[in-house]
Amino acid sequence: MRTFKPWMLLAVLALAVVWWSQLPHRAGTVVPAPAPGLGSAADGTSSPDTVSEETLPPEARATLQLIKQGGPFPHRQDGVVFGNYEGLLPSQPRGFYHEYTVDTPGADNRGTRRIITGGNPPQVYYYTDDHYHSFRRFQVDS
Repeated sequence: MRTFKPWMLLAVLALAVVWWSQLPHRAGTVVPAPAPGLGSAADGTSSPDTVSEETLPPEARATLQLIKQGGPFPHRQDGVVFGNYEGLLPSQPRGFYHEYTVDTPGADNRGTRRIITGGNPPQVYYYTDDHYHSFRRFQVDS
């Protein structure tokens, strides 16, 4: 029978730490980069990466139209305060941001896509397609 060697346990633990450090982590720890050509300046102002609403998927444009007309919204959660707990949007007082569901074709739940508005009436708009892991600022056409 083999005898237990403490260095073997240390080697296994070291490998586990290396493996764990290579895993992607939740938002707030590792922030994925926005898709090329999309995003916003860190202070929330318009940047060269700010895009127009035409670049959004059709379902997001439909949700945006509902936001512009004040509803009615298909999901009871639409319009609730978005807490920005991930800290990826510019810091604002609680109640500044609100979230709206962007339907995902084929999904049997709300999916991962949202539009976040800031201000009342909305002054800034963000889109996320990965449930708050990244945001893309967009301009609303008049």
